[in-house]
Amino acid sequence: MSIDDLEEVVEIENRVYSHPWTHGNFVDSIAHGYQCWTLRDANQELLGYFFMMYVVDEAHLLNISVHANYQGRGIGMQLLDKVALLAREHAMASVLLEVRPSNPRAIVIYQRFGFIEIGRRPSYYPAAGNQREDAIVMRLPL
Repeated sequence: MSIDDLEEVVEIENRVYSHPWTHGNFVDSIAHGYQCWTLRDANQELLGYFFMMYVVDEAHLLNISVHANYQGRGIGMQLLDKVALLAREHAMASVLLEVRPSNPRAIVIYQRFGFIEIGRRPSYYPAAGNQREDAIVMRLPL
């Protein structure tokens, strides 16, 4: 991924999340050298993307998103395949992520991929009406 991809990335982010990352969040992730990847089809349409950082021996999946028009077609699993491949190539012991309990579709995808719930982070995510939502913490052993 490059800065040139960000207009499309932000557009997808704003469509699929109630509390999306800002343009600045994406710029910072690229600037810090995180693993920032896009998946495009043969016509170069952006289908999805992810951001991941390495911390000691664990990869932390910060953001993974699939274009709303292409959800349910296995693209999330393709992205997770790349996440796991990169983490293994960098000798990571596991991949960690947080997911909203209100996102059961993502939870099922993560579970099918092999992630297991290891805990909760109370009031982690912003939610509607100035409320907060917990995060389910999941880990994929590698």
